[in-house]
Amino acid sequence: MKNKMILLIVGLAMVALLAVATIFYEDLSTQFGADPIITQQPTQDEGQDTASGEQEKPPVAAPDFTVEDADGNPVSLSDFVGKPVVVNFWASWCGPCKSEMPAFQQAWETYGEQVEFLLVNLTDNQQETVASAKNFLATTEYTFPVYFDTQLSGAMAYGVVGIPATYFIDKDGYVVAGANSALDYATLEYGISLILED
Repeated sequence: MKNKMILLIVGLAMVALLAVATIFYEDLSTQFGADPIITQQPTQDEGQDTASGEQEKPPVAAPDFTVEDADGNPVSLSDFVGKPVVVNFWASWCGPCKSEMPAFQQAWETYGEQVEFLLVNLTDNQQETVASAKNFLATTEYTFPVYFDTQLSGAMAYGVVGIPATYFIDKDGYVVAGANSALDYATLEYGISLILED
C-alpha cells in the first residue's frame, strides 16, 4: 500500500512539473517568438568557399517511419517520395502545438496540392491517446491530414525530445530544414519555399 502511495505521489508530481514546464514554454514562446528554421545546407548567402577545399555537407536522407491514418491504416513517409513533405510532430496537450495549428491549416489550404502535410500526433497511449487527439480535433475546424504515431516510430526516427517539431523534406526524400518550436505562418511558408521547386 505504501509503494502505491509513493507511485501516486511521484506520478502527480510529474504531471504538475509537466504542466508548469508547458506554461513556462508557452510564455517564453510568446515573448521571443518562434525559433528560426535551421537549414541542413548552407545558403548561397552564407558564402561557403568551395575553392578553399571545404566540402559541401552531403544531403541528409529523411528517416522513414510508419504511422496510422484516421482509419488505422499504415502510412509511411516513404509513400510520398516524389513530392515535398512537411512533417510536424504534435500532441493535443501541447499549448505551443495548438498555437501553430492555424498556420498549418492556412499552409495546407494554400500548398496542399504541391506539398504533402503529415501532422503526426505523438500517441504514447499514456499522456496522449488516439481518442484524446480525435476528441481535441473534433472541437476544431482543422481539415489538414492527421496521422497517429502509436508506436512512436516517427518520434524515435527523428529523435524528437520536444514538441512541436517540424521537418521540411524535398521531393527526393532529403531533409532540407527543421524547426523545434511553434511556427507562425510566415516562418512555415519560408520552410515550404525551401522544398518547392522553382
